[in-house]
Amino acid sequence: MPYKLLFVCLGNICRSPSAENIMNYLIDRAGLSEHIFCDSAGTSSYHVGSPPDRRMSAAAATKIGIKLRGQARQFQRSDFQDFDLILAMDRENFEDILALDLTGQYHNKVFLMCEFCSRHTLEDVPDPYYGGVEGFNQVIDLLVDACEGLLQNITSQRLIVEIKEL
Repeated sequence: MPYKLLFVCLGNICRSPSAENIMNYLIDRAGLSEHIFCDSAGTSSYHVGSPPDRRMSAAAATKIGIKLRGQARQFQRSDFQDFDLILAMDRENFEDILALDLTGQYHNKVFLMCEFCSRHTLEDVPDPYYGGVEGFNQVIDLLVDACEGLLQNITSQRLIVEIKEL
C-alpha cells in the first residue's frame, strides 16, 4: 500500500492543490510514484468541484513548469483514517483539522506544511487568493522548499524503503 499524504488549505484551489501537484512532480522525479500517493482538500466547502485557481496555475507553470490538476473537495473525518500524514497550510487550517478529531487519536498525523522547509522561515503558507502575482509566486517557492523537505523526511525515515520491500 502506498504512503498517503493529504495537503489541506481553506478552499482547496490555491495552496493545497499546488502542494499536491508539486509533491507529485518530486515523487515522480524520484521514481517513487508507486509508493507515495497525494491528495488535497479544503477545510471549507467554498469551492467544491472547482479546478485549481488560474493564477496559481500560471505561477506553477512559470516557476517550475508544471500543470496543476485536481478538483476541490472538502476535508472529511474519514481522511484521518485514509491518510498517513495530513499537512495543513497554516495554523488556522491546522486548528480546524484538529477540531474534527474529537478524540485526539489522529493528532500525531497532522503537521504544518512549513515545518518541512529548509530555506524559508515562515510558519504558515500565506493565502495568495486576494493578492497579486508575487503572492502566488511566493507560495510556489515556499511549497517547493516544503515538499522537498517532506520527501526527504519521508525517505530518510525509511518509510518508503519499507513500502518497497512489501
